[in-house]
Amino acid sequence: MRLLCADDEPDIRAVLRLALSLDPALDVELVESGHEAIARAATGKFDAILLDGMMPGLDGYETCRLLKADPATAHVPVVFLTAKTQRDEMRRALSVGAIACLTKPFDPLTIGRELRAALAPTLGA
Repeated sequence: MRLLCADDEPDIRAVLRLALSLDPALDVELVESGHEAIARAATGKFDAILLDGMMPGLDGYETCRLLKADPATAHVPVVFLTAKTQRDEMRRALSVGAIACLTKPFDPLTIGRELRAALAPTLGA
């Protein structure tokens, strides 16, 4: 599964790279902004996108809304990875088109399994 991950924190990207590399079925590309995520999603063939909710410039919510508005990327399932765990924030992510929200901090040993579980209904995995 080709996965695009966007997070503005270099440490989080490094941990995600290591954690998701534990799953040999995942081919992961990491970017550091919503703008980069939109550009890569339009040119790459990704099976899913993992977005940080809080990024400077173009946050995850607006990134997701733009991805869902573009016919070329609207079909790609989006999962949020966010420290904002209040019910309203979760509803906000779902309202812009995300299929699930995973929380930070995350367990590097289980994040791949949690992500696959979140995507299973959409991807049939």
